[in-house]
Amino acid sequence: MFRNQYDNDVTVWSPQGRIHQIEYAMEAVKQGSATVGLKSKTHAVLVALKRAQSELAAHQKKILYVDNHIGISIAGLTADARLLCNFMRQECLDSRFVFDRPLPVSRLVSLIGSKTQIPTQRYGRRPYGVGLLIAGYDDMGPHIFQTCPSANYFDCKAMSIGARSQSARTYLERHMTEFADCNLNELVKHGLRALRETLPAEQDLTTKNVSIGIVGKEMEFTIYDDDDVAPFLEGLEERPQRKVCDLVNYLKNSLSSFLFEMVYLILCNKTEDEGQEVYLTRLV
Repeated sequence: MFRNQYDNDVTVWSPQGRIHQIEYAMEAVKQGSATVGLKSKTHAVLVALKRAQSELAAHQKKILYVDNHIGISIAGLTADARLLCNFMRQECLDSRFVFDRPLPVSRLVSLIGSKTQIPTQRYGRRPYGVGLLIAGYDDMGPHIFQTCPSANYFDCKAMSIGARSQSARTYLERHMTEFADCNLNELVKHGLRALRETLPAEQDLTTKNVSIGIVGKEMEFTIYDDDDVAPFLEGLEERPQRKVCDLVNYLKNSLSSFLFEMVYLILCNKTEDEGQEVYLTRLV
């Protein structure tokens, strides 16, 4: 996107009927690390990829606690997410204090939509540069909602947002019919597999870069970090692309350049039928 005379303020429309400031905020969501949300008949699960600003910094939290029955994962500006999370916590507390009951998930999402709509209509304000996946459980069952900087929100069976999230959405679309009848462990495994699709071939999920949030029937919202994630990762099969990656790196270090080129051509012919040639090309 390039700067033009129609993107100086959020109240200015372009001749094409677009509001560029909102589109820029949507781009901020695409720059954040990926997060995945999905649900079965009994549980809603959030799986998020954590980033560290440098080797000296700790990984940033991607999943935040809101109430006993609600949690969120974020993609975009963390400061904006923190402000919206505090607003959601206050609304949940008000509901418990005034009405003596948990706030319905759909009602809370509607309030978030109303709050994020305000800066898209007022001069001198900017849209919130964060997207949320909201997981919750109430009398209507488990829920996964997506909210956008444009103040739109959607009720989803499964969703992924953030960088390279299209790969995760493709996985979710292929396996969507399986989620409803999954037990909790299988549902988490599906979320981890979808999140893994957003990673380059040479990387994999570890206890350091993954966070999991679970809420469900007779289960309060719980966040799993670091060593708590290990039991979910243990049963996860290795990526086929990762095996090819390790093999190519081993051959690259062990063989002469001429022999490596010959073996590489053989591997390309073998893996082309399996749809893995793109990973080999990326490695060399």
